[in-house]
Amino acid sequence: MLPTFVVKLCPRAELQPRLAALARPLVFTNGVFDILHRGHVTYLAQARALGASLIVGLNSDASARGLGKAPGRPLNHEGDRAIVLVALESVSLVTLFDEATPVELLRLVRPDLYVKGGDYDVERLAETALVRSWGGEARALPFVDGYSTTALVERIRR
Repeated sequence: MLPTFVVKLCPRAELQPRLAALARPLVFTNGVFDILHRGHVTYLAQARALGASLIVGLNSDASARGLGKAPGRPLNHEGDRAIVLVALESVSLVTLFDEATPVELLRLVRPDLYVKGGDYDVERLAETALVRSWGGEARALPFVDGYSTTALVERIRR
């Protein structure tokens, strides 16, 4: 028997009716979330606190490989990464995207707030302009220093 949290996995084809059932305001973020660590869960909890529901756009394996990550990344398969995310209380829904950026997914979700970590300049992201085009907001959350999947992988490999 599957845990109840797997209902938070959402194929793109089912997105519209599932979004309609979520409480607003909708907060959207995206990322690879390869090896979930303290920085990730802190960031996701802070993002959720900004709205009533948190939708996570998860880079598919193909999308993640296209981001210039180190060879062999992501370490965890997209299905495994998605299951770990939906198990978090802060996450309302997880959906995969294959593109290099979540722009097309954002067009479908139309969140009230788009959130990225403080290691991004949100003013330079195409996602920010898109979300603002329908009256949404974009915000960077403070980066949680000292936590990085890349650094963790390097430490393990040594």
